[in-house]
Amino acid sequence: MGIENFIAFVLAALLFIMTPGIDTVFVLNRSIDQGRKSGAYAVLGVNTGVMVHTLFAALGLSIIIAQSAIAFTIIKYLGAIYLIYLGVMKLLSQKQTVTTKKESRGQMSGKKNFFSGLLTNTLNPKVALFFLAFFPQFISPQHIEDPTPFILLGLTYAGIGMVWFLILTMFAGGLSQKMKNNPKASLWFDKFSGLAFILMGIKIAFAKL
Repeated sequence: MGIENFIAFVLAALLFIMTPGIDTVFVLNRSIDQGRKSGAYAVLGVNTGVMVHTLFAALGLSIIIAQSAIAFTIIKYLGAIYLIYLGVMKLLSQKQTVTTKKESRGQMSGKKNFFSGLLTNTLNPKVALFFLAFFPQFISPQHIEDPTPFILLGLTYAGIGMVWFLILTMFAGGLSQKMKNNPKASLWFDKFSGLAFILMGIKIAFAKL
């Protein structure tokens, strides 16, 4: 299939995935704040975003992002704005009463968590550039223009990500009920999460090619 050193790819991918980043913070936030089910939808959204970037790399769209300052800047700011929006909403949610807050959490749909995870990952241009630099190292030169190895590596990367983040969700979700039973801790968690999202949004906003 044009893939070389597959085992090395799996080990390297696992290392990158386990390194805390925006996706990790997002999944942990949803899992602790809303429970395992919400965390699982977030995990599915994040790894669907991985497949979007894989498709970009396979079709050469990531090259356009890498070579076009305008395209990179547009995606960068969209991602930054979205993360800052999530952070501000977390901070503003502290004005709600505990009862209202619990009701809003119960009404949070799996679809919303899925699309939030999808947008968080897809609107991060650094992921596109990372895939563009990382995947070709494990593709034979004669297959570098073939989309098949890119897609297979992307599926593998997403599969590893699903397993790892679901493990995090399983453990982090256990804290969800404790947070709901401790309103003060829940409010402080929202404050911390909101600031974390805002800081990550600012970091993306200042990212360079």
